[in-house]
Amino acid sequence: MPRTAEILIPLALDSAYSYAVPEGLSLAPGDVVQIPLGPRETVGVVWSVEAGRSGSNLRPVTGRIEAPSLSSSLRELVDWLARYTLAPKGSALAMALRLPDEGARVETVRVGVRSSGKPPARPTSARSKVLEVAADGTMRGKSALAKEAGVSLSVVDGLIDDGALEAVALAPEPVALPPDSDHPRVPLSEAQAEAAKDLIAKLNPPSSVGEGAPPTILLEGVTGSGKTEVYFEAVADCVRRGRQSLILMPEIALTAQFLDRFADRFGVRPATWHSGIGAKRRERLRAGVAAGEVDVVVGARSALFLPFAKLGLIVVDEEHEAAYKQEDGVHYHARDMAVVRGRLEGCGVVLASATPSIETRVNAEQGRYRHIVLPERFGGRRLPQIEAIDMRLDKPERGTFLAPGLVASVREAVAAGEQALLFLNRRGYAPLTLCRACGHRYQCKQCSTWLVEHRFRRALVCHQCGYAERRPESCSACGTFDNLTPCGPGVERIAEEVAGLFPDARVIVLSSDFPGGAERLRAELQTVAEGGCDIVIGTQLVAKGHNFPHLTLVGVLDADIGLTSGDPRAAERTFQLLQQVTGRAGRGDKPGRALIQTFQPEHPVIAALLSGDAERFYAEEIEARLEAGLPPFGRLAALIVSANDRETAEAHGQALARAAEPPAGIMVLGPAEAPLALIRGRYRFRLLVKTARAIDLQTYLRDWLKRAPKARGNVRVAIDVDPQSFL
Repeated sequence: MPRTAEILIPLALDSAYSYAVPEGLSLAPGDVVQIPLGPRETVGVVWSVEAGRSGSNLRPVTGRIEAPSLSSSLRELVDWLARYTLAPKGSALAMALRLPDEGARVETVRVGVRSSGKPPARPTSARSKVLEVAADGTMRGKSALAKEAGVSLSVVDGLIDDGALEAVALAPEPVALPPDSDHPRVPLSEAQAEAAKDLIAKLNPPSSVGEGAPPTILLEGVTGSGKTEVYFEAVADCVRRGRQSLILMPEIALTAQFLDRFADRFGVRPATWHSGIGAKRRERLRAGVAAGEVDVVVGARSALFLPFAKLGLIVVDEEHEAAYKQEDGVHYHARDMAVVRGRLEGCGVVLASATPSIETRVNAEQGRYRHIVLPERFGGRRLPQIEAIDMRLDKPERGTFLAPGLVASVREAVAAGEQALLFLNRRGYAPLTLCRACGHRYQCKQCSTWLVEHRFRRALVCHQCGYAERRPESCSACGTFDNLTPCGPGVERIAEEVAGLFPDARVIVLSSDFPGGAERLRAELQTVAEGGCDIVIGTQLVAKGHNFPHLTLVGVLDADIGLTSGDPRAAERTFQLLQQVTGRAGRGDKPGRALIQTFQPEHPVIAALLSGDAERFYAEEIEARLEAGLPPFGRLAALIVSANDRETAEAHGQALARAAEPPAGIMVLGPAEAPLALIRGRYRFRLLVKTARAIDLQTYLRDWLKRAPKARGNVRVAIDVDPQSFL
């Protein structure tokens, strides 16, 4: 009987294409296949197979590709993601189907070398050295043998050709060694042990409770309370039960310390998945995950779409982080999709944070999520004492940015052999460069943003599109010399000030855009953790889960950044960031202290930090969201219209607004020019849809877009359901 396969292609297409299944080819839903598409061959995934249909006009499937099949739960996740985000289904599939190129699929055979006992045809001193090393019979790789003997690789190859050495194919190295769930470890505190027991019990309810949706659990604990060690016990339980675990992290490139903690608990490091690993390793890891051979994966948000064979637990570490939201392509939030995948896979999900998002907090309070709290630091250590420096009263000297009180505290900490952290969430040397003679300000040619001076690179850089130009000697507008002046501080400028104040101090500047990339950051974070510096100057990357046992003082230089933003999450994000960064202090044996430079010490966010009353902040912020009908009590969606010229973008935005026809309970705002009106040469206008929580937002958006004029020419319309950015 003829068969037809509905095949989804990982392109921006919203429906599957029908292909004939050749006689003798066995296909099942989830199989990866090669198919003709127009004049070329491409890959796709079988979404369904139907018997009894025939059609002479259908092109046949070329063949099946040897790649991990997509399970039914992973295909359901693709369907769910496409429906929720209004992305083309093929674009959602592209995240779950990442085939390497042909070159990456060639697996290099590992070769071991040992002595065969046969003398070489042409003995030389170099060959003799190799044979002396190989005489112990130990299997070595060719390169290792050559290095140990102190000869070139060609000498080893020559002995293999002569038959004096025997080359033996070795099994491929495992992607990751199996973790030991019972590996000896530092004992948990009483609070940690109780939380771990509670967590495992909630993740594995007794069968008598009955079947139901797998639980999502908020694991909340103050900074330094040991949340990681608690959810490690849930991972260990998952390993014992023969199931796989996924740990999502917001900054996978900066997790060397986390991987060391994992190795301390389980004896080995986990498999890691992020954009920095090579294509061959990615392919082997995907295959190992699909075969159930990899027990634990630590990864960035894209790891959520790996083809796990027996997924038993998902952990979202630092669940409040904005980095979990993908802002291009398919606009999805990995935390929310982790909860969906957990439900589809029938596995529990743990959301861990010291400063949970408002959405997660409300879900826990309303009973949708379970809630486990660690209210105290590990080992009985105290939380840092937090004080405000009122910049209206304790002013820095002209041209400087460190208040006298902060300078004195840093001096005391360094003199005592302790570390101080100066936190400023602004990269570069200065956020703006202007000419004092004519007032000219240096702006990106492709974006509506000021160029940031990076003095170490001697360049002016756009942080939106990456455009850079050399810092000029004279003003490009009026031509005068010595009139260009930096306005405001970045971490490089703070480093310059610190060098003048503390010439003998060992200083490390940590910023994501410094030369050396992730490897340099890992090395310098390790240096800080080992006490190899006196003063750390850093951006927000130092606030994320690092343990610096010698750090006793944190100085926040501009706590007011973001408080005046129009973003409805501005207060929440500022509170989370400052709570996290001040929590770096006092995690060792000595008590910690944090000083916050602010012009608004009476602001609710600053007041909550100073009082240590996080519960009051959450209560007030949740009440404000409830009154305004904002998430999680209402729903938002953004439509971002962009085009190569401003008039075209605005005209299409207005046409969309005219077609909106919002019914009762739905409000459409805009179009309004985006705060960042120009990015990468494209002009942007935004429309915002606000609805009650009970309204089917996706159905309304689909109906609206059907009525609206289609985007033509260079016009693009991006849809962002549950937006995290309002720029």
